Amino acid sequence: MADDVWLVVGLGNPGPSYARTRHNIGHLVADELAARTGGNFKQHKQVRAEVVETRISGIRTVLAKPRSYMNESGGPVSGLLKFFKVDPAHLIAVHDELDIDFGVLRCKFGGGDNGHNGLKSLRKSLGTGEYYRVRFGVGRPPGRQSPADFVLNEFSAVERKDLPFAVDRTADAVESLMTAGLEATQGLYNS
Repeated sequence: MADDVWLVVGLGNPGPSYARTRHNIGHLVADELAARTGGNFKQHKQVRAEVVETRISGIRTVLAKPRSYMNESGGPVSGLLKFFKVDPAHLIAVHDELDIDFGVLRCKFGGGDNGHNGLKSLRKSLGTGEYYRVRFGVGRPPGRQSPADFVLNEFSAVERKDLPFAVDRTADAVESLMTAGLEATQGLYNS
């Protein structure tokens, strides 16, 4: 395995109808990281994913957005790990989290799936949950709205005002994980 390579995966759903939904926060963060490095996503030749091969803070990095639905993310992520020879310990998955208030971040290594279909798919395909996660809080649905409907809706008008700053901060947290490690990143970004 290439210890010096990181794979940063922004989890989400493909297509314009999902582009601005809560479930696609991972894609938004991956787009921000690509923009910072001047990279453009291109369809990978062998894996159902769009990728940018770049350097973040001098570290060789592959940014990826699976081109599968969230609950099928594991296949593309597994394929990318194999193709780029990245150990799962150098995987960072960026995803939405219902149990955290909007815009609040939690960075961690390993853990359960907490009902998140993308993480369930990753665990099934990778055979492990031992990778980094940057969990972006989207909050709980109001009233009796189902969690599935809630995450597939766009952010509220109030949330959209703060979203660019929250995405920027999340991208900073990803960079920090790669350069400063988990403990320092948690101290800076876990609110």
